[in-house]
Formats: sequence, structure tokens, C-alpha cells
Amino acid sequence: MEDVVIRGVSLDKNQAKITLVAVPDKPGVAARIFKALGDATVNVDMIVQNISHGAGTPATDLSFTADKPDLLKARKVIDGLQAEIGFKEVLADEKIGKLSIVGVGMKSHTGVAGKMFEVLAKEGVNIGMISTSEIKISVIIDLAKGEQAMKAVHAAFLE
Repeated sequence: MEDVVIRGVSLDKNQAKITLVAVPDKPGVAARIFKALGDATVNVDMIVQNISHGAGTPATDLSFTADKPDLLKARKVIDGLQAEIGFKEVLADEKIGKLSIVGVGMKSHTGVAGKMFEVLAKEGVNIGMISTSEIKISVIIDLAKGEQAMKAVHAAFLE
């Protein structure tokens, strides 16, 4: 079973990405943001926090994905928290897709992520976010290149 490195490739076109720019980097901020989103029944998928930057009052950028139909609800929650938390701005993008590869064989094979990223680079597809686990790699990409990227990754791993 583990000889089969990748079992499947998928493209989720129903995702939106929200980025909070210059979020104060201190304990409890992420908890406050994601508790409020959860209370509003916004299902958050991928979360990426960048390294802290700035002197004096360190800040970070915080990006997450949610289902497209929840974007308006998420924006209302986030906009309501902006004054309390003190981040600079909110960026939202509905023109993204989540491309994923899945397979239990990834646990015992090296180079899977590198191969996937190389295939995407050859196709001219930029990666906006990356999330990994033992059996799955997901990337956020431009939705306009989603089908092309999915076919190329499928060809590289499954054909």
C-alpha cells in the first residue's frame, strides 16, 4: 500500500483567502480572531502566520482560507475586530483554488513536496500558501491556473 505514494489529486474551487495585515504579535490575538470566526460558524481551513516584523511593536501577517459562501460573514467578523485588535488592513481574494495531493506513501517517500512545487513552477503557477501533513500537501494557487495545475500534478504523480 505504501508503494503508492500519491492516491489522488484534487482542486477545491470553493475557497477564499483572507489576510490580516500587521496583526499585533502577542498572546491571545489568534485565539480572539479564530474564536470569533468559529462563533459565527465560519469554517476556517488553512492558516498561515508569517514571522514577526517591525521594531518596538512587533506585528505579523495572518492569512486563512474559508469557504467562498462564508466570505461576507467572515469579513463582517474581521471588520468588527479591527479596532479592538489593531491590525492595519484586511485583504480578501475569492479567485483562489486549493490544490491537494493525498497519499499514505508520502510518509515514507522523500521529495514529494519538491516534485509538486517543481511541476507547478514549470507551469508558471505561483504558490500563495502551503499546508502539509503526513499524508497530504495542499497549496493555494490562482484559480485561473487551477485546472492546468491540477492536470500537470496529476500527470506527474499518477500517469
